[in-house]
Amino acid sequence: MPTPAPERSAGLDLDVLEPVTEAIESGAGLFEVVRAAARALDANLALLDGAGTPLALTPPPGSADERALLGDGPGVTSVDLRVADAVVGELRLRPRSESGPALLKLVATLVASEVERVRGPERASEEATAAFLGSVLARGGDRGALVARGKELDIDVEAGGTVIVARAHPIAPAEEGWRRRLLAVAESAARTVAAGAVGTLVERGDGGGADAVLLLPGVDDELARRAGESVLRGLEAGLGGFSFALGRSRVARDPLDLPRSADEALLAANVAETTPDCLVLAFDETGAYRLLLSAMSEDPGELQRFYSETVEPLVAYDEQYETSQLVRTLETFLDADGNVAGTAQRLFTHRHTIRYRLERVRELSGLDVGSSDGREKLSLGLKAMRVLGIAAPSGPASEDGAGGGRVPRSPRGR
Repeated sequence: MPTPAPERSAGLDLDVLEPVTEAIESGAGLFEVVRAAARALDANLALLDGAGTPLALTPPPGSADERALLGDGPGVTSVDLRVADAVVGELRLRPRSESGPALLKLVATLVASEVERVRGPERASEEATAAFLGSVLARGGDRGALVARGKELDIDVEAGGTVIVARAHPIAPAEEGWRRRLLAVAESAARTVAAGAVGTLVERGDGGGADAVLLLPGVDDELARRAGESVLRGLEAGLGGFSFALGRSRVARDPLDLPRSADEALLAANVAETTPDCLVLAFDETGAYRLLLSAMSEDPGELQRFYSETVEPLVAYDEQYETSQLVRTLETFLDADGNVAGTAQRLFTHRHTIRYRLERVRELSGLDVGSSDGREKLSLGLKAMRVLGIAAPSGPASEDGAGGGRVPRSPRGR
């Protein structure tokens, strides 16, 4: 009769735990800790917080393993994560081989310690935290009362802080409750670097997206930068089927300056979201967009009107014909310092086609790219579009040729 294979935990080979301890010691974040734990246990894992919100999953998004782990499917084992007598979360696993109860207990203890480290202090309620953040980010108010209320919730804003806006948009059908998961993952990832980070959720009315607005009390710029990078890594690892954009404010030295920080982070997130190949952007890196901050925060209606009077007709045209040609051509033309040949070279298009498109820009907007005033207004219109968080249209690179007829002028007066 064959001798059964020994369990992997026989003799407790502690070498398999080394990647888990290294991930914890290096502050790599919950997902890296869970991924190392999955290798140690030879299993797919799901980590849930105390409220049952998934914080990290190792199987691919939409896979059978993910569905089983989140739905208590066949072959799934659940382990409470405990620190002393408190349950701080739950570890669900779907093993590929036997790992033994002793090894599982050690891994669960290590994961529980990391969950406890980044989950933040207990607070009265999510509603109380969200209400406090709302008061912090609102203009006006009494500094002393604000600081005192924060201390009641164990949130120290006396030295100011930094705001991060972490935005997610589903690009595939998303499971119910993903917004709560967005906030939970973003908060835990921020706390990996900045232990006092707190957040609240803001839903967007632009196709189902949502923002996690994170406050990092009293941190310096370098710590805020690392926290932003940690949040992006956590979201990319923990939420499959989403696009992300992150904006980070400057450090506010006074709690009464935090509303401006929130505006800075929102502006940076809007610009990041509408700029190709840009996922994380600090307000200090937004360049000329910073000049539009006051308009965005103090009179967004005026900024919207300026956009409507400049490039909105081009966006509407591109959306109607499912192209990105007019907006993209205008952007490239301005980036090429108004040089038609340089624009054609960058877009791999004949210069006659570029001239034809720029004529359409003039007909639709009433602004001539041949004049410095027209170029300046169109450039500011494109910046207003991004500051407002309006994405440029995208579509197949197809357009009727110059023989396709002229585009009627907008009926608006110019």
